[in-house]
Amino acid sequence: MKKALVVGIDDYAPPNQLSGCVNDAIELAALLEANGDGSPNFDVRRIISSEDQVTSQVLHEAIGELFTGDAETALLYFAGHGIMDEETNSGYLVTQDGSSPNWGISLSGILQQANKAHPNIKSTVILLDSCQSGFAGEVSGLSDSGAVSHIGNGVTILTACHRKGFAAETNGHGKFTDIMIDGLGGAASDVIGRVTPASLYAHVDQTLGAWEQRPIYKANVQSFVSLREVSPKVPKEVLRRLPQYFPTASHIFKLDPSFEPDRGEEAQNLVDIPVDEDNVRIYRELQKCHQHGLVTPTDHEFMWHSAVFSGGVRLTATGAHYRRLAEKKKI
Repeated sequence: MKKALVVGIDDYAPPNQLSGCVNDAIELAALLEANGDGSPNFDVRRIISSEDQVTSQVLHEAIGELFTGDAETALLYFAGHGIMDEETNSGYLVTQDGSSPNWGISLSGILQQANKAHPNIKSTVILLDSCQSGFAGEVSGLSDSGAVSHIGNGVTILTACHRKGFAAETNGHGKFTDIMIDGLGGAASDVIGRVTPASLYAHVDQTLGAWEQRPIYKANVQSFVSLREVSPKVPKEVLRRLPQYFPTASHIFKLDPSFEPDRGEEAQNLVDIPVDEDNVRIYRELQKCHQHGLVTPTDHEFMWHSAVFSGGVRLTATGAHYRRLAEKKKI
């Protein structure tokens, strides 16, 4: 069982209103509920300020329920104001009724609940699109810089910015969540189609520029966590055939003109070599693998030249990894 609590707050007291958090929560919740093929994914509870008053009590109770019971994965997403109290070295998610000194829900309290939930909850993922959210996971009072973290087993934290950073909004969405939504839609998936917290962080980190807010990723995990699955970039049945095409990781698969039906300017020179339809099928599969960095030509720059001029293809490091997975029947 996988469950998610998705929270978005726009309606703070003036002049502190936000404009993208509710939109972000709605879109993220819809993505998490189903995988790319429509199959069920997370059982999502959505709390947004356009439908409910998101008070400290409401959010405290909802988070408590999230971390109660047994689950494969529990996910907490929050979009709204965040604040770090410099005097007490404490971070908070700000609720609609929050004010100094009771801002809302403490980040340390959330982490304590997440840590205690293990192993009944095997994996916890905390996604925070709020200012100063990078404080999450730090232990108050242990260092002036807040560099010490205490993250329990199975816990992953991904935040929009560092402990003194600010989370930006643009075009009715949080910049951080907008990129995450793109990643969950498939841009951050691996070859098999799985989106993980680590791949999501890499996608966000690579998309944001050096002068923009910098995301923070912290994790203490020993098992694979998939947030969502989309269509594989290379069909799984093709990946399973990699050990057949490459008996060893260093094997070179030889091509010849019988693999390529579209021979272009070389057609007249190859008229005596018939096209083999089974070879064409294999060639199309290898082209798909080449498109996604699993194989590369050995003698020529392009796959077409390798086929027409009888070259070969070999596995890349990534291709060797998926060949090994296929060999161990893990695909």
